[in-house]
Parts: sequence; C-alpha cells; structure tokens
Amino acid sequence: MSLWITLTVAVAAAAITACMGCWLVPVLKRLKYGQTILDIGPKWHKEKKEGTPTMGGLMFYIGITAAFIIGYIILWNCELISFDTVGAPDALKAISALIMGLCFGFVGFVDDYIKVRKKRNEGLSVMQKIVLQVLIIAAYFTSRVLSGDTSTAIEIPFLGQLDLSFFYYILMGLVILYLVNAVNLTDGIDGLCGCVSFVYFISFAVITANIHLFGMTVLTVAAAGGCLGFLLWNFPPAKVFMGDTGSMFLGGLVAAVGIGSGCEIVMIVAAAVYIWEALTVLIQTTYFKLTHGKRLFKMTPIHHSFELRGWKEIKIDVVFSLLAMLAGTAAILLSAFTF
Repeated sequence: MSLWITLTVAVAAAAITACMGCWLVPVLKRLKYGQTILDIGPKWHKEKKEGTPTMGGLMFYIGITAAFIIGYIILWNCELISFDTVGAPDALKAISALIMGLCFGFVGFVDDYIKVRKKRNEGLSVMQKIVLQVLIIAAYFTSRVLSGDTSTAIEIPFLGQLDLSFFYYILMGLVILYLVNAVNLTDGIDGLCGCVSFVYFISFAVITANIHLFGMTVLTVAAAGGCLGFLLWNFPPAKVFMGDTGSMFLGGLVAAVGIGSGCEIVMIVAAAVYIWEALTVLIQTTYFKLTHGKRLFKMTPIHHSFELRGWKEIKIDVVFSLLAMLAGTAAILLSAFTF
C-alpha cells in the first residue's frame, strides 16, 4: 500500500478526532458527564481528576470509522482490495474487526452512561459485562464463519501451523475477553492507553502491510491516527477521559486486528504492555487472598504503583510507550520469520 494512502488515512483520522473534541468536550461539560473517581486509587486522583468529562472515546469512534471508510474508497478505486475474492476477503475481515470494536465500545458507553447518570463509579455489573462481551465474541466468530473464514489453525513462529479445531474459538474467545479488559485497565492515567494503543496499531500497520492485508492496514492506520488525535485532548493534564466507551472500543480493535489478520501469537507479543497491566491485577488479587491481606505491589494496575513511587504521568506514558515500542518491534520481527 502506497505511503500517500497511509498518510491520508492517518491524517484524516487524527484531524477528524481532534476536531470532534472541539464540539464533544463542551457538550460533555454542559451535560455534566464528569468522571467519578474511586477512593481506592491514588488520593490525588480524586482531588484533581474528579469531574473531568468522560466518554471522550466517542470522538475517535467517528474519526477512526470515517478515516477507515475514506481509506477503503481509495483502495477500492485503486483496485487494491476487492469483495469478489474467494474465501474470507481481507475487506470483510477488517470490517468485522471494526464492527466488533464498535460493539465492545457500545458496552463501554452503556457502562459510562449509567455511571454519569447515577453519579457513581459503578455501572454495569461484572457479570453483565462478561455476558455482553461473550455475546459479541460469539457474533464476531459467527460472522467470520459465515464470510467463509473457517480456519482454526494458528501460526506458531518457527514451528508452523497448529490446528486447534473447535478449541480455537474457545481459546481465542478467552484471549479476546482478556485483551479487551486489559486495555480497559491500562486506561488509568492521562494519556497512557492512547499512547500505548498508538504504538500497538502502528506496529500492526507494518505487520499487516508486510503480509499484504491492506484492509487491516487501513484499519490500524486509522486507529493509530484516532489515538493521536485523541491525545491532543487526553495528554496530561487531560481535558477529557476516553472512559470505558473508548478503552473497550480500542480493546476490541486490538484483539480483532491480531486475530483477524491470523497473527495470534504475534499479537500477544505486541500487546505485552496490556497483558502485563492486567496480569499485575491478577497476581495482586491472588497474592492478597493467599496471604490474607498482604500486597505484592504498592497498587495495581502496575502504572499506579509507579505513581505512588513518585513518577509523573508523563514519565509513565513515555516509559510504557517505549516498552510498547520494544514489544511492537519484536512482533514485527517475529512476523517476518513467521509469514
């Protein structure tokens, strides 16, 4: 895919997202859709962040979707994609990935809406979220099968393919569930989720371009541009939070891009920062229960632990982004040896 198409999509996504903020942020303030901060986080969060507008993820819904459509029109006119190919076309894979992201984002939107309307930090129950997420995952895999993509094999670097048969859907369903919620946990301080997601999508733009999945390349470039446009509003000190509305949308895209492009193992490498964030929560919870109240980390997700050690939000954003770059570079190299 040519550089001018890539830049057009990226710039369009960033510009539309950033411009949406000029309208959306004042609307959220006028509606008093402010974030309620839990007492379990760093104390200064409640003092300084309470009431900051949330649900800002809506701005990159529009930016990413619009840029994706623009990119597809260009690719179609340039005959780089087609809906007439045999099996599961790249175009349909990318479209289904975007739709899955939007569906997860809708669950996040409902969760945020309940929070802001009831002025509390509890929206949907954990079980309600899980049920809705499982239904979305089932619909995603059903759409893939109906489009002709019935492959249940995964590419294992240096070893070849492993066909998991029906267990593929169970295993990958659990992976999607984990990643969506891991991305959600990463959205704990200003700019962090946007920065890490920007790096992740840039990494997968390179990977999908190298394996000629241009539809996925358009989607990842649009997602990266959307994250960049949102960071103009969310970088410390944040003028708006993406909320579960945005983080669950990005989580859905993170998982769907990796699985939809057939890069499941590579995806796990590229998503290392998200996985680490969620893993620290699981470790902390398990350790707390086994030791009857002792803590292994100062606070989880792990970015809060660094906050309590005196790190500024910008420093955490930079360090975690560098870690994401290392993971992304490793994923790109791994994909080069795999595909």
